[in-house]
Amino acid sequence: MRKFTVTAMLLGLATLGVTVPVTAAQAAGTSVAGGCDDDWGPRNGNMYAWQDLNCEGTLLISTPGNSSYWGASATDKASSVMNRGFTGGRDAVKFYENINHGGGHTCLLAGELYADNLTDNRFSNGVIVNDRITSHKWVTAGECTTILT
Repeated sequence: MRKFTVTAMLLGLATLGVTVPVTAAQAAGTSVAGGCDDDWGPRNGNMYAWQDLNCEGTLLISTPGNSSYWGASATDKASSVMNRGFTGGRDAVKFYENINHGGGHTCLLAGELYADNLTDNRFSNGVIVNDRITSHKWVTAGECTTILT
């Protein structure tokens, strides 16, 4: 699930003046979405990667910069990622299979917000993304040929 789709739908409804009823759980301030929705917040310039699906488990990396090697504690362990980078310019995160931005690659665009399950995504070379990310860098959307879905 992508938060972008839900957000776009709600903005469209709000523009039309349509109201959506609030559930009892939402009115009480409890979360009903779970997973990556719970970890989403305002854009702060960072990308994030978690060890488990749905942005859960160990937070492996959180950084506003590029990394040519995630280090032994994070490399080849990510199962979900999030892009809270600022929009405009270099706002897509390009993930790589190997150190120094080598091997297969794939991107998470700013509008996609997060990828909660990397088991169904592949790098540009066909390798499954889950538990295979080693480095990343911020790029423009035009530099992305393969996009996380």
